[in-house]
Amino acid sequence: MSHLALPAPRLVLADLLTTRRSAVRDVLLVAGAAALIGVSAQISVPVPGSPVPVTGQTFAVLLAAAALGPWRGPAASLTYVLAGLAGVPWFAGGTSGLPGATFGYLAGMVLASAVVGALASHGADRTPWRVAPTMLLGNLVVYAVGVTWLAVTLQLSPQQAITVGLVPFLLGDALKILLAAGLLPGAWRLATRPGRH
Repeated sequence: MSHLALPAPRLVLADLLTTRRSAVRDVLLVAGAAALIGVSAQISVPVPGSPVPVTGQTFAVLLAAAALGPWRGPAASLTYVLAGLAGVPWFAGGTSGLPGATFGYLAGMVLASAVVGALASHGADRTPWRVAPTMLLGNLVVYAVGVTWLAVTLQLSPQQAITVGLVPFLLGDALKILLAAGLLPGAWRLATRPGRH
C-alpha cells in the first residue's frame, strides 16, 4: 500500500526543462499542449449508435496534465476548448463552435486535467502503480460530466447515456491507461538519469 501513498508537492515533468521558471516558457508549454490536444482530436473514429467518437483527445489531455501540473495542465485544456469554441477547427473531425451533446466531455477534460495535474505534482506520475489509478480517476471525471451532459441534452435515461456515452470507450480507455502507465514513468527515468543535467 505504501507505493500508492503520495508525497508532498514537488516538480512535474515540465519543470525539468529548465531550472528557472518564466512566464514565456509557461505560455509556450500551455499553447503547445493545447495544440497537441487539437492534433490528437483529429484521430477520430465514429461509434455506431453514439454521437461521441473515439478520439485521442482524452489521452492527450491527461498526459499533458500530468506533464504540466496543476495549473498549466488545466490552462492547456481550457485554451483548447475556448479556441475551439471561438472557431479554431480542432475539435474532433476538424470541427469548431459549440459541439452540443458532446460539450460535457470537453468541460470534463478541463476538470480532469486539474485533478490529474494536482496528483502529478504529488508524484502520481512517477510509477505505473500511481499512474494507472490517476488516469482512471481522470477518465471518471471526464465521463461524470460528459455522460451527464449527454443525458440532459439528448433526453436520455441514465442507462441509455451510459450505454452510448461510456461503454463503447472502456476498452480503448483501458489501453490508454496502460500506455500512460508506461510512458510517464519512462519519461521520468529519462529526464532524471545520471548525466542528464
